[in-house]
Amino acid sequence: MENESSNLSKGVNDYYMNLIVEDLAAIDDRLSQRQINLDPSGYFIIYIDRHEQLIHAKYFTNIINQHGLSVDPETGKVIPARGKVERTHTTIFSGRTAKELCVKIFEETHPCPVSLVDHGAYLGREFVRAELALITGQEYIQD
Repeated sequence: MENESSNLSKGVNDYYMNLIVEDLAAIDDRLSQRQINLDPSGYFIIYIDRHEQLIHAKYFTNIINQHGLSVDPETGKVIPARGKVERTHTTIFSGRTAKELCVKIFEETHPCPVSLVDHGAYLGREFVRAELALITGQEYIQD
C-alpha cells in the first residue's frame, strides 16, 4: 500500500514537472521572437568544442545603420541574421564555464566589447546554455 502511494506521488510529481518544463519552454520560445536592439559595439558567435571541453565566443565588430540593421564596417553591407557570413572575427574568447567566459569578456577586457546591458544578459544566458550542452552532451544552437 505504501509503495503504491509512493508510486502515485512520483507520477503526480513527474506530471507537474513536465508541465512546468513545457511552460518554461513556451515562455522562452515566445521571448525569442521579440524585437531586440542590436549592440553597436559588436556581436558574438557562440559555439562549443567538445574535444577541448571549451565554450568559444567569436567577437565581431559592426555598425548599426539608420534602419537598426547590423552592417559590416569594412564593406558597408548589411550582415544577415541567418545563414553563413564570411567575416573575420576581431577576437575569440574561450572558457571552461559560463562564469569564466563572462569574467574574461566583462571584467578583464578593456574596453568591454558589450555596450548594452540586455546584450550582456543575453550572452550570460547563452553561455549557461552552452555550458549545459557541453556537460550533458546535447547539441548547442545559439538563440
